[in-house]
Amino acid sequence: MMPRKILLCGHPLLRKKSRPVKAVDNNIRKLVREMADTMYANKGAGLAAVQIGELKRMIVVDITEQKNQLMVFLNPKIIEKKGERIGIEACLSVPGFEGEVVRSDYVLVKARNLQFEEIIVEAEGYLAVALQHEIDHCDGILYVDKVREGHLRPISEEDEDDL
Repeated sequence: MMPRKILLCGHPLLRKKSRPVKAVDNNIRKLVREMADTMYANKGAGLAAVQIGELKRMIVVDITEQKNQLMVFLNPKIIEKKGERIGIEACLSVPGFEGEVVRSDYVLVKARNLQFEEIIVEAEGYLAVALQHEIDHCDGILYVDKVREGHLRPISEEDEDDL
């Protein structure tokens, strides 16, 4: 499947709340494949449906170096947070920039999988950050809204080699 175009910061859809997924059908399965293809083609660690123009409460995440452990979350909701960490984030919808963001170091997320079964996922560290970042997209929030004051900067070419 061909990757889809990613909406960029400033597009009004990125500021809207995504609608819950009511059931899994062929359209939802196709959208998940398109989201994954788009995320992988752009070397991302996560993607929300809204980033490709679909106002559906869905995210995909794969934080592995091999990019072979796709996680799909329909209607994700954070039900518990603990701890705090400051980390550098970037976003496929905000190309060329990165910034320091304060996030919880641990989250408990309730969602549905592709069989529309309820799942509960515990996440720490980078996975917890990725889930918070993508779930924020479902609520119309971009990481730049949470960047510590004075800590948003352009990504240099040397930095891009390290991502």
